[in-house]
Amino acid sequence: MAATAVFFVNGLTMSTYIVRAPSIKAAYHLSDGQFGSAGLLFALAALACMQAVGPLAARVGVRRVLCVTLTVMPLLLAGLAVAGDPRWFVACTTMLGAVHGTTDAAMNSLAVAVERRAGRPVLNGCHAAWSISTVVAASSTAALARVGVGLGVHLVASGALLLVAGVVVGRCMPHVEDANVRGTSADRVGVRHGWSRALLTLGLTATAVMICEGGVLGWGGIFLHDHRHATLTVAAIAITAYTGGQTLGRLGGDAIADRTGGRALFRLGAAVATGGLAIALLVPDPITAVAGFAVAGIGSSVLIPLTFSAVGRRPGIPTATLVARMTTFTYTGILLAPALIGWTAERIGLGLTMTALLPLMALVAVIPRPSTDDPAERPQ
Repeated sequence: MAATAVFFVNGLTMSTYIVRAPSIKAAYHLSDGQFGSAGLLFALAALACMQAVGPLAARVGVRRVLCVTLTVMPLLLAGLAVAGDPRWFVACTTMLGAVHGTTDAAMNSLAVAVERRAGRPVLNGCHAAWSISTVVAASSTAALARVGVGLGVHLVASGALLLVAGVVVGRCMPHVEDANVRGTSADRVGVRHGWSRALLTLGLTATAVMICEGGVLGWGGIFLHDHRHATLTVAAIAITAYTGGQTLGRLGGDAIADRTGGRALFRLGAAVATGGLAIALLVPDPITAVAGFAVAGIGSSVLIPLTFSAVGRRPGIPTATLVARMTTFTYTGILLAPALIGWTAERIGLGLTMTALLPLMALVAVIPRPSTDDPAERPQ
């Protein structure tokens, strides 16, 4: 429960920032270029700090890393409320990205360690908590905006509540030893440590999944509106259907993985996601396409949690190092997808570009995976 709470608190912090982004941009009179630069620096800082999680966790432990980051993130969120000029906003956003990247890698490492000790899958439930946090953040922000709560009050109050939550969760967090650290000197766990052919295979698989997910989230609604003549309301519902399907799939994913095995569930999930995308992208009726996005969300929901679990179970390398490497791949995919699809769509059209996601997701279902990566394998 403590590991799941870490995902929820981290997700709620970041989701509050994301849903308030339009208000922040308007409040501080940021140009599109300034706001885009802030987003780029956020991503680069996150990717850079992920690489340090392995060495840091080997020295002080994942629990200590998370206790610090869960305290700092809410302070930075509140700091956005008092940004006096665009330069302060960019600096604060960059620091937020750095701390978020560290937290993201560390919390997945904690979840893998808890999964090992529990002897059953738990990562889908942890990622479900993240999905639920986005719904909570969006709905609470809409409610507060309706009653006239300003941006500054919202961010400061949210930061204070999340700070308290982070401290409480930090105290409840278990001390879970990483068996992979035994016999490994902390000085040897550097930024080049942990790369292997198996990791690259799993990492590229995760990148492909996140490109498809980023494509749906960033362009799915636009595709329905421009190419299927859906109303703006239906186009927005399509994204809600996808994220709702992901949440539903993750809530039941651990129980299914425990019964069927992680590898079998991964293949099934990728196949269901491919089928759902085919319905969403090939059927001309917008309502049917919305249902297709929901099915795709259910299928894709288990893929990233199972991949993290598989990576974390590989022997010989500290879990935090392996998970940090995997987080780099997932971030690359989700950041690359919207821009890649946009550039391609300008040349060959959005319809054909979105359809290209189908063979990519199908490839995920059939690509050979390392023989020791079954997330449902019981720890010895």
